Amino acid sequence: MEYLSHNEQETEALGQRLAAALSPGAVVAYRGGLGMGKTAFTRGLAKGLGYSGRVTSPTFTIVNEYEGGRLPLFHFDMYRLADDDALFDIGWEDYLDRGGVCAVEWSEQVAGAMPADTVYVTIARRPEDDRWRTITIEGVELP
Repeated sequence: MEYLSHNEQETEALGQRLAAALSPGAVVAYRGGLGMGKTAFTRGLAKGLGYSGRVTSPTFTIVNEYEGGRLPLFHFDMYRLADDDALFDIGWEDYLDRGGVCAVEWSEQVAGAMPADTVYVTIARRPEDDRWRTITIEGVELP
């Protein structure tokens, strides 16, 4: 399904809606370049899962963990990883087994490690106005 976001708040709200459709073990793989709103979407996802703290990009830490909501959220940034093997080296399978939601920025870097039932979120600029985003969600129906 394709959605239009005019601002960061709408992007977060869409992430919050997606959270309601996710179950333990879900993987959300983002596609989209720098500055598209992947972290904003993840803030909404965290809020929708019941997490009320600060959500930041895990660019330099590879993964941030957010617990205390309906499900834990594991927010990955794969930009600096070379390939799927590097992801498995940091314990990817352990995160999948923990019963939370794995949100993966730069999932293209580790495409071979994404499970078959992965939810894909593609965020792209709108040609008419580069402040707007087209957000496409595949693999789940939003409530």
